Amino acid sequence: MDRSLYIAMSGAKQTLLAQAANANNLANTQTTGFKSDLEQFRSRPLTGAGYPSRVYAMNEKPWLDFSPGATQTTGNDLDVAIKGEGYLAVQGADGKEAYSRAGDLRVTPEGVLETGAGLQVLGQDGPILIPPAEKLTIGGDGTISIIPLGAGNATTQVEVGQIKLVKVAPENLEKGNDGLLHSKDGNPVAANVDVALASGVLEGSNVNAITAMVDMIELARNFELQTKVMKSVDENAAAGTKLMQMS
Repeated sequence: MDRSLYIAMSGAKQTLLAQAANANNLANTQTTGFKSDLEQFRSRPLTGAGYPSRVYAMNEKPWLDFSPGATQTTGNDLDVAIKGEGYLAVQGADGKEAYSRAGDLRVTPEGVLETGAGLQVLGQDGPILIPPAEKLTIGGDGTISIIPLGAGNATTQVEVGQIKLVKVAPENLEKGNDGLLHSKDGNPVAANVDVALASGVLEGSNVNAITAMVDMIELARNFELQTKVMKSVDENAAAGTKLMQMS
């Protein structure tokens, strides 16, 4: 009895964890530059004296889906998308350098260049500050040029910074709890001149909403089945106890 109960119990627990990850993917179908988490189940033998016959289910995140999301032309000078491989360098909530494909940029009233999620965009020397400007453009190499506010010559552009663009192999990246990508060794990645930007374009999420909904239904059915197994085990145990009492 305890073996079947243990297997069903561990399976139900891991199914809930997988459902949480899938729900997070589904919630980010409209998040710019979002990369979905992949989930998989596998069976593992329980180690320890007297337990080699017991098996438990384990849910794990073997990888991220690094495929690009669909692009959308917006015409906004502050919207950018990575061409091919690469990432924007941003400053995470912990103050460390992290990486993102989210190119929905904005300038705060204090002149700080941020992503739509409020993360500071980094240049080679730290966060990028933008002086008051009449117009701002971002070049393919990440160079930021402005026409200063009140400039006598409205065609004179001034370079005020350059977005740090990096290229990292997927196996050297991991997604943190903040949803950002981090280098596995914890060290900042050097800028890469081969990474290019497209201006006036945004890359969307790579989550397939239909697939995520199907996965949600399947996980819900699996959880229901596992709870039914636990209930059946409990009922069989109660019936066995009653028979012992009668004898």
